[in-house]
Amino acid sequence: MLSKVAVVLSERMAMFEFGVLCEVFGMDRSADGLPSFDFKVCGAEPGKPLHSTTPGIMVTPEYGLEELAKADLVAIPAASTKDGFDPRVVGAVRDAAAAGATVLTVCSGAFLAGAAGLLDGRKCTTHWSYVDLLAERHPEATVDPDVLYVDAGKLITSAGTAAGIDACLHLVRRELGSAVANAIARRMVVPPQRDGGQRQFIERPVATCTSDSLIPTLEWMNENLDLPHTIEDLAARSTMSTRTFARRFAAETGTTPVKWLTNQRVLLTKHLLEETDLGLEQIATRAGFGSGALLRHHFQRLVGIAPTEYRRRFGAMPEVVDTPA
Repeated sequence: MLSKVAVVLSERMAMFEFGVLCEVFGMDRSADGLPSFDFKVCGAEPGKPLHSTTPGIMVTPEYGLEELAKADLVAIPAASTKDGFDPRVVGAVRDAAAAGATVLTVCSGAFLAGAAGLLDGRKCTTHWSYVDLLAERHPEATVDPDVLYVDAGKLITSAGTAAGIDACLHLVRRELGSAVANAIARRMVVPPQRDGGQRQFIERPVATCTSDSLIPTLEWMNENLDLPHTIEDLAARSTMSTRTFARRFAAETGTTPVKWLTNQRVLLTKHLLEETDLGLEQIATRAGFGSGALLRHHFQRLVGIAPTEYRRRFGAMPEVVDTPA
């Protein structure tokens, strides 16, 4: 049963992520017929203010690290990844997990869980801008860059910022049922569950080229995404044999011509969904997919949600019905 929740703070914690944990687990909603949590904010030195990442704001934990040993859930908000962690905090998190507590991290809070040895051999996630660093520091972990959160049983890790809400509500749903999770979500005015993952929020840059030999061809491809392209035509444009072109392309961009083109076409599709009212068939023509069905397939695969849902979330133009090309 999830009843005792200990939030453990470190120097330079992030206020929003800390606030998410307070909102889900720290609010008394017993008047609404919802369970209340025994909620404690803990630190290595209770009563000593800790800096946040927001200038001018400090947070003072009321309780010490001994509360982690009594908790059903140890929750870790995001904090700075630059300066390392207080070994007292690391040890308390490790001991609490060993004693059977569930550990939940929000955003870069995963780094503290990693310092406590909780990521090794497990699947986990963090904010997409930190995934490479997390994987580098903890090579025994399997870091998933695309999801909003990962439920690994006694360890739940979430992606950046608002994904912590998804992870917290998921844990409430898992432990206390959908009715409780839905009621908390309604009070917070957030969806009980979101579809897609953090792929939809990642800005995927153009693959860089390590030499000048292919730059003219890459620029031409990017300016003519609506045209059909074959390896033979691109090789001829680059004055290379097909085999040499394919080998040079992979060596200089780290990917294949087909994957490069698909990625650039999806990037153009995202821009057109955000900034225009064109229908999907028209966008498919402009982006070089040829059909709305093919566009939907590649967009869903690379972005994680359907194009229409992406437009609803990120588009500046009002939603329109698809029109033929």
